[in-house]
Amino acid sequence: MTTVVIPAYNESRVIGRLLGQLVPAAPPRELRVIVVANGCTDDTAEVAASFGPCVQVLSIPVASKHEAVAAADSTTRDFPRIYVDADVELRTEDVLALAAALREPGVLAAAPERVLTLAGRPWPVRWFYDIWTRLPEVRRGLWGRGVIALDESGQRRVASLPPLLGDDFAASLVFAQHEQAIVPDAHVVIHTPRTFGDLLRRRVRAATGIAQIMRAERPPSATPRTRMSDLAAIIRSEPRMALPVVLFLSVAALARLRARRAVGRGDYSTWLRDESSRLDLGPRATAGHAPGKGRQPECR
Repeated sequence: MTTVVIPAYNESRVIGRLLGQLVPAAPPRELRVIVVANGCTDDTAEVAASFGPCVQVLSIPVASKHEAVAAADSTTRDFPRIYVDADVELRTEDVLALAAALREPGVLAAAPERVLTLAGRPWPVRWFYDIWTRLPEVRRGLWGRGVIALDESGQRRVASLPPLLGDDFAASLVFAQHEQAIVPDAHVVIHTPRTFGDLLRRRVRAATGIAQIMRAERPPSATPRTRMSDLAAIIRSEPRMALPVVLFLSVAALARLRARRAVGRGDYSTWLRDESSRLDLGPRATAGHAPGKGRQPECR
């Protein structure tokens, strides 16, 4: 049994979009989906429950992804487990491809390839991601995908981590390169910010999360970093990318500056959530209105 765990904090706008692609085609007895509504003040739990018995919905009072994952883990002993952010898109076949990768000898953690939505985004957002997606550390890292799949050994490692702002980044650091896999047959759709301000908020959150990890009791000996040599290589191979590289460096510098202020205050709890990527979705998806579906899915 493959278990999909979806922590969700006030995600009623987007949770149906994800579940609409996971649940209707779920093979019987092969896939279990757990949605943990944590500290929600909207109807996230009700939207998730509208998908019927295929989805187990838990509600906890505290708004904490760490607590939400722990609550889901306490209800199941099945592996592999695939942890999915509520605002991405993942299909049943992607889940099964990730589960298959974890059956390979020595692979403890896996993640899908990224598919970024950039249509209609302003040029600074498009330029930033043009550079970001070319960086070697970004291409091979488990983080920044909104999805991580773990076998039992991998889950024990990740569960031992303390609550952290950059939880996906920290989780990826506990695995050696040979213990993880980016699965080419699995894809996750990531909805990028619609405004430059929301992009900056995301980058400040990422920089603050990295700073928190480096100040932990037992920090990692090294973390993936953007190297100037990588940026220079991009320009050498594609001279037209010089201006996007300048923009990328400017965003990174500004994000680090603002993160430094947050770290100085000891503020590792402000989420700086990007709301723009959750807007303009059309009618909200529920089980009866999932794309291409006209009835509630049946679980056998």
